[in-house]
Amino acid sequence: MTASLSSHFTQALKLDGDASTPLAFESFDLPSSNQRILGAPHPKGTVIPLALALRPSVHDVAPPSLDAAISTIKSLQAQGSLLSKKLATHGTLLFRGLPIKSADDFSRFAHAFGFSPHEIIGIVVDRPLLAPNVAPANEAPKEVLIYNHNESPQVPHAPEYIFFYSHRAPKEGGKTPISSSLELFHRAKEELPEFIDELAEKGILSKVTYKVDKQYTGGSTLKQAFGKDIEEGDDEATRRAKVEEQIKRYCRGEHTTWEWTDEGKTLVLTHRLPAIRTQPGSDLPTLFTGLAGYYKTFLSPDAPSVARRNITQQLFGDGTPIPEHYLKQLAEITDEIRVLHKWQEGDVLVYDNVIAQHGRQPWKGAQEDRVVLASLWDGVVPGKFGQSKGDWAQVVQASQG
Repeated sequence: MTASLSSHFTQALKLDGDASTPLAFESFDLPSSNQRILGAPHPKGTVIPLALALRPSVHDVAPPSLDAAISTIKSLQAQGSLLSKKLATHGTLLFRGLPIKSADDFSRFAHAFGFSPHEIIGIVVDRPLLAPNVAPANEAPKEVLIYNHNESPQVPHAPEYIFFYSHRAPKEGGKTPISSSLELFHRAKEELPEFIDELAEKGILSKVTYKVDKQYTGGSTLKQAFGKDIEEGDDEATRRAKVEEQIKRYCRGEHTTWEWTDEGKTLVLTHRLPAIRTQPGSDLPTLFTGLAGYYKTFLSPDAPSVARRNITQQLFGDGTPIPEHYLKQLAEITDEIRVLHKWQEGDVLVYDNVIAQHGRQPWKGAQEDRVVLASLWDGVVPGKFGQSKGDWAQVVQASQG
């Protein structure tokens, strides 16, 4: 159940940089619709998101500059990766009051954390580069619900950290969901033990279809997904070989297979993946998945503007269909444990993608009323769940290419 927020800090948390940075990040409370106290296995009193406002650490200083904010971030990370540790505890951090006005500003801020940029292999949405390691978030039409999920659960190579920056916020709707994958696993283990046991034993089969042309608004093309080495003039055999070399960078061996259809215009990849992984450092199990999202976005009768899909598209790793009632209950748990972040322009949300889920609510007005940019980063790859047997259950970083 959602706990009420009542003075969860005995005193305000203040994160100071070193003496050369006259700024600090101070915690503050948000409305209960936007912030909640997490349940087990999180430490008692842990909130999601941890909201941090940029403040001068001394009186009578000028308004914070981007350079000073970046210097403060670097200083905090130099103190034993302090912000990374806060992320590992809370799952999501909200930064407010930042002097960020553009994609370039956002890029500089995200780079200050010291993470490694994530290369998306097998991209399923169109993300044109706007600044170093910055692209638009999902550009699907504003009516489309994107329910809670971990980033890239359907492919073997996922980022460990995600940054979102609100460049323009709609007046109504367009909120970003926030929830804990650790809490989701804990609740599912208690309420759906048979489902968790099957996921641990079998994993899931993810079938991803790529086409030469875009399949839908905001989607990617086959060349965007795997064709970075394709050159003008390559014949069909050469193009296929270059695409397949990119697929092999997943390092999944027999657990990733593919089939060319439609005279080479369509490529279908099948991955056997672990939906249960473990958080680095704590080894706590986390439900790393988009299964509830598939149900809510595509299968629920009240899903807006999206045709109902066949439930059997969601499969256990042995190819058997996942019963719909499991997905329905998983979505019900997610509804209980999530909050919806109401954006203010300039906000930055940072997710530990291993343990926190995000999404996107529909909004009123014009498509361009909501502009959120994204930046994806690598960290420590999540571990293998102890009850899962077989090398399919351990994801790895993709090879360089």
